[in-house]
Amino acid sequence: MEQYEPDRLSPVVAAAMRRSLRNGRAAMTRRSLIRASAGGALALGGLATLSGCGIPAAGKTSGGVSADDHSAKEKVVNFSNWPEYIDVDDSEKHHPTLDAFRKRTGIAVKYTEDINDNDEFFGKIQPQLAAGQDTGRDLIVLTDWLAARMIRLGYVQKLDASNLPHAYANLSEQFRSPDWDPGRAYSYVWQGISTVIAYNKKALDGVEVKSISDLLDNPKLKGRVGFLTEMRDSVGMTMLDMGKDPGKFTADDYDAVIARLQKAVDKGQIRRFTGNDYTSDLTKGDFAACVAWGGDIVQLQADNPDVGYVIPDSGYMTSTDNMLIPNKARHKTNAERLIDYYYELEPAAELAAYINYVSPVAGVVPYLAKIDKTAAKNPLIVPDKAMQARSHAFRSLSAKEETAFQQKFAKLTGA
Repeated sequence: MEQYEPDRLSPVVAAAMRRSLRNGRAAMTRRSLIRASAGGALALGGLATLSGCGIPAAGKTSGGVSADDHSAKEKVVNFSNWPEYIDVDDSEKHHPTLDAFRKRTGIAVKYTEDINDNDEFFGKIQPQLAAGQDTGRDLIVLTDWLAARMIRLGYVQKLDASNLPHAYANLSEQFRSPDWDPGRAYSYVWQGISTVIAYNKKALDGVEVKSISDLLDNPKLKGRVGFLTEMRDSVGMTMLDMGKDPGKFTADDYDAVIARLQKAVDKGQIRRFTGNDYTSDLTKGDFAACVAWGGDIVQLQADNPDVGYVIPDSGYMTSTDNMLIPNKARHKTNAERLIDYYYELEPAAELAAYINYVSPVAGVVPYLAKIDKTAAKNPLIVPDKAMQARSHAFRSLSAKEETAFQQKFAKLTGA
């Protein structure tokens, strides 16, 4: 077995990740304020085989390390996820979709909300993975940049496509082939996250906002604009506005974005860089407009009709939280069956209705409409093809780039 050394975090990158824990997307509340009714028990059919849909044959694990699979004898999946990132019933003691999975398959899911921050969780499991030991987890959910690192280090197992017929068939085209996992050989999306421009209509007082340029250049918004402390979101949105591709940019492109943002900071156009606390500034009107996360906007609009959002003509940024099976997992097949289950249309719809993030499942709209018609029509939850075509993902960074880029961004934000 080839031995892998973990990436060493520079002080700059470590500091950036700590900021994410306190203020970034890691600090977001993942439960929707719009609590959808389950509408009775799910009418779930059997696991279809979907023969003839072009599913590739399962290959040998090349990046990760398997263990003896005890799935047949041990009907369990140990699933680690983020807090409040799954459907819950009114008693807040049961997860209806997991209960339905157990009733159908006989596989119990030991569900643990023990991922509070990507870097913190990586530090918890990395020593075991480096030593070739079982982490005690069969399925984990990690944000795309850490999922990329886990795959690069050989810490996760290649998925058996024959156990994932619904996932293969129903994964949205938008998420099919990230540069860090082409063809989704090692991961499938749990939920997507869109970065957009949000505004407070009352605070704008007639000022039109359609682009990042409006945020950075319109003097009527001076001191009332917010950007995010998440580098990939703020830099990516500005990069798009400048006509550059966040998936293919150079170091010079990055420096040009930093210079543009620095100019806006120097002239007082940007009030401050924030994490999830921008929601308070936006609802109060301290921010007339800001870079924001779509999941938040869905929730804020339920309580404040003045909150709206814009998808710039230049496009918007997308990131994902992803399901992976770590090395030495005891129940790989069971974990793959659970992944595939969440790509069936009815479970996918119930999950989307409850948490209001971007569903990665194509064809979910009619099923979501049965639960929540408003959610089914919301492009922040189910982007249509036109909106999907305008989405962009931040390219993977080397360890050297990560350090250099975060250092420049930290200087910009005053972190």
